[in-house]
Amino acid sequence: MQLRMKLRLGTNSGDGLIISTTSGSTAYSLAAGGSMVHPQVPGILFTPICPHSLSFRPLILPEYVTLRVQVPCNSRGQAWASFDGKGRIQLGPGDVLICSISPWPVPTVCLVDSTTDFLRSIHEGLH
Repeated sequence: MQLRMKLRLGTNSGDGLIISTTSGSTAYSLAAGGSMVHPQVPGILFTPICPHSLSFRPLILPEYVTLRVQVPCNSRGQAWASFDGKGRIQLGPGDVLICSISPWPVPTVCLVDSTTDFLRSIHEGLH
């Protein structure tokens, strides 16, 4: 059974937005104030970058959520979308990005196991 939910977070402004899987949680998302999440926790991280409102906070959403991010039709400027830092695409007023988790996850290689590797990485990277 697929649960379908529609929730509007509202219109917010800021320097950007990071949408990532949990395996992307300890890099750019963490630097922007997002949470560290074990890579085996299925979910989507939604992390605002320098939001202009204190109420626009990072979220961890369940894996079945589909995000729809739209540049407001009355936007005075343009936005840019970058995918894993590889190039970027200009977005204009009214343009929409649809984001969801792929049904075909990319396997990862572990030195020991995912938890040991995750904790070692945090210890070595953050001291």
